[in-house]
Amino acid sequence: MKALEKLFAEKLLKVKAVKIQPANPFTWASGWKSPIYCDNRKTLSYPALRNFVKLELCRVILEKFGQVDAIAGVATGAIAQGALVAEELNLPFVYVRSSPKDHGLENLIEGELRPGMKVVVVEDLISTGGSSLKAVEAIRRDGCEVIGMVASFTYGFDVSVKAFLNAKVELVTLTNYNAVLDAALKTNYIDEDDIPVLQAWREDPAHWTGK
Repeated sequence: MKALEKLFAEKLLKVKAVKIQPANPFTWASGWKSPIYCDNRKTLSYPALRNFVKLELCRVILEKFGQVDAIAGVATGAIAQGALVAEELNLPFVYVRSSPKDHGLENLIEGELRPGMKVVVVEDLISTGGSSLKAVEAIRRDGCEVIGMVASFTYGFDVSVKAFLNAKVELVTLTNYNAVLDAALKTNYIDEDDIPVLQAWREDPAHWTGK
């Protein structure tokens, strides 16, 4: 996995799906200040990279989780990737909303799952893990077994690691925060002086205020 983590990190940086700005932080929807922003949806615009992500996610699913009955994408970022994976594996696909629709059937899960199905959840990135694990809860309430989750990228926050352990969900990602920093350093995207700032942010993102 180490070679894959490095290779995919380089690809994300190349298409600017990951941007690192310690001196000019982003503001996340949560209100957190962040020196990094990851938008994996940009990979969908590059056919070769889109295919790479699809095939690597499929490979991980087959190697790590074996018998799978359905794929579930987490709305909205992982709907496209999840559908691509399900198509490649010839499996049923559903996606899980962040909240039920306020009209019609008021579905939380769009598509059809049958009780007892073994489901792998596809996510685009993992921050705190909250929204990802809400999707897991919804699938479990439908009487299905979540046998694992795959994602393109994780920040590796302690809070997310603990949340996945507590939820008993195995998470496998194609790359991660440390791999991205290593790739950014080797390509001179960032300097050695930026590393302590970037590591301080990951250790306490909720209280980080900037460089």
